[in-house]
Amino acid sequence: MTSPDKHNRMANAIRFLAMDAVEKANSGHPGLPMGAADVATVLFSRYLKFDPKNPLWPDRDRFVLSAGHGSMLLYSLLYLTGYEDMTIEDIKQFRQLGSKTAGHPEYGHVSGIETTTGPLGQGLANAVGMALAEKKLSNEFGGDLQNHFTYVLVGDGCLMEGISQEAIAMAGHLKLNKLVVFWDNNSITIDGAVSLSDSTDQIARFKSVHWNTIEVDGHDQEAIAAAIEAAQKSDRPTFIAAKTIIGFGAPNKQGTHKVHGSPLGAEEIAAARKALNWESEAFVVPADVLDAWRLAGLRSTKARKEWEERLAATPSETRAEFVRRFAGDLPGGFDSAIDAFKRKIAANPPTVATRKASEDTLEVINGLLPEMLGGSADLTPSNNTKTSQMKSITPTDFSGRYMHYGIREHATAAALNGISLHGGLIPYSGGFLIFSDYCRPSVRLAALMGIRVVHVWTHDSIGVGEDGPTHQPVEHLASLRAIPNLLLFRPADETETAECWQLALKEKHRPSGLALTRQNLMPVRTEYEEKNLCAQGAYELVSSSDAKVTIFASGSEVEIAVKSAQALEAKGVATRVVSVPCVELFMGQSDDYRRAIIGRSPVKIAVEAAVREGWDTFIGNDGTFIGMKSFGASGPAKDLYKHFGITVEAVVAAAEAKL
Repeated sequence: MTSPDKHNRMANAIRFLAMDAVEKANSGHPGLPMGAADVATVLFSRYLKFDPKNPLWPDRDRFVLSAGHGSMLLYSLLYLTGYEDMTIEDIKQFRQLGSKTAGHPEYGHVSGIETTTGPLGQGLANAVGMALAEKKLSNEFGGDLQNHFTYVLVGDGCLMEGISQEAIAMAGHLKLNKLVVFWDNNSITIDGAVSLSDSTDQIARFKSVHWNTIEVDGHDQEAIAAAIEAAQKSDRPTFIAAKTIIGFGAPNKQGTHKVHGSPLGAEEIAAARKALNWESEAFVVPADVLDAWRLAGLRSTKARKEWEERLAATPSETRAEFVRRFAGDLPGGFDSAIDAFKRKIAANPPTVATRKASEDTLEVINGLLPEMLGGSADLTPSNNTKTSQMKSITPTDFSGRYMHYGIREHATAAALNGISLHGGLIPYSGGFLIFSDYCRPSVRLAALMGIRVVHVWTHDSIGVGEDGPTHQPVEHLASLRAIPNLLLFRPADETETAECWQLALKEKHRPSGLALTRQNLMPVRTEYEEKNLCAQGAYELVSSSDAKVTIFASGSEVEIAVKSAQALEAKGVATRVVSVPCVELFMGQSDDYRRAIIGRSPVKIAVEAAVREGWDTFIGNDGTFIGMKSFGASGPAKDLYKHFGITVEAVVAAAEAKL
């Protein structure tokens, strides 16, 4: 137990660093750090298992600030507890260009930031993924190597966002008992009182999805401590509603929306110094207080060393596997397994949908990579994401490797981010491409963080057919290609699908999406080629010297391109075909390679059952695009392709018209 005076001084160090940094930046959110300082002080000084000197220790507790606008709370804690990459100069540079202390915490800037939390509710859903990963790895490697908690601090905004309902229902169902959520229950949002917009009984809401719930005074250190101890013993995830005063310590503004997202001003900060008996000047923490915090930072050194001893005593094969997986390295033999699979395909090229080609590839991958954690948002039979090795995970049995995420695309995508960030597992999950819209905020954050997550998006075009325009993606390929650092693959057959999976898994620092067909496709790669041709993003599939026409296509439309080239060649028109499985990888190639692939044919045509945006890179402004200009329609896939003019006849006619 910490004496009340010592606790208060430690908590006030957070408050004044937050006040001073926001004031200096003339921008930021002082209210949350000031209000939640007591909760954070109890957690970090008495319960959180972490080591600032070894911040990536695999068995550390994870702390996620889901209410990311209160970033100065986390930055203050990292500085105070002794993280070497968070100095007082970094605190002074809050929200400045090039600083580590961005407006919202950003993964990779400082070692103690577990995830990038900006959009509200994302951190909460990431944390569900982290807790899921801990439970899965604990089942696999034992409690000696994986036995830690995931703590989250959320605000009213996190709980109002729809993603939170998906996430808490998932966590409650799975009985993720090492997940502890603190609600900074201060009754204030940007507009004013929460009551302006919301009257949800959050306790009843969490209870309804099988959480343990506790209500405490968020400024009573012993009540907070008792709640944490109760949470640690719970057989369910725990929601701690901590009643706090936003901007605690600012005598004229605390408890109001004026302290939420604006600097307090010199006058109010001076009044707060007086009210809290804090005599130090800006950015100065008294030596005794800093010493107390630095000691708190050393609290788990012994636990970390004991863990290292347990790891060293683990049988060598298990130890090597654990270390490999947390390093994010693929096992030896991965490339040769994909190569052997490509040889097998070439010997008897199948006519299959690329969703089935993906399943066939995963059968190889999942047999080799025990770290693959599969799943689907209730579309397993449609996404083909469950292979023979993937037993289902259930609330009472985490020995499987397959997650039934339910109809929760948004939280699923965010949970995948959390699983990836936790380490030790490579997550992938399936959905329909049309519903990537529900995943988009999480996909964007995965790309921003640079983490390995794979989305299997099937039913990728009007080829969905009878389900109609609500289920037929038209603008989605262009929309996803617009996200920086995301690899969007659209393979044309089983060989390309195998190559795209290989590339997605070898890419440690970029998320990937695979856009896959419902309908069967003719194999376009019929010869074995050792080289991964998809790695260049676009490559010449059908060559022709002095070609008058070049046809570019991706996915299901490569078949149309190949047949169109054959028809044109029969008419004496030299035609080449370029397959474009990944625009992003193509844009990363050398200028010479890109020029060679685009070529000098006087006629350039692109074919994709989607909108034109992005294709002018290949065909230029005056090139011809065969694709969609509207939403789809309901009917059999073949009829739809004909109806929208995405056919061999249309391509041939367009080429002849240009010639």
